[in-house]
Amino acid sequence: MKQSRFTEEQIILALRQQESREKTVAEVSRELGISQATFFKWKQKYGGMSINEARRLRELEHENARLKRIVANLTLDKEILQEIVKKL
Repeated sequence: MKQSRFTEEQIILALRQQESREKTVAEVSRELGISQATFFKWKQKYGGMSINEARRLRELEHENARLKRIVANLTLDKEILQEIVKKL
């Protein structure tokens, strides 16, 4: 997954600025140098979250990716062992 230039804190603060009607989506997007589509993707993912919840989400995503790699490696090992057993 591509690393974002922005931290969860920055994203949530930008979303809060727009939600509090301080700035429009266009203004926030222009200031951050992102497209409005990116802003709305952030809103879909992080909307209504606190900064602590966003950090926890990131930790869970990393843990999930690590577990998926482990499962993939174990599956590969199992297939290799099954091929060896078939040849015997």
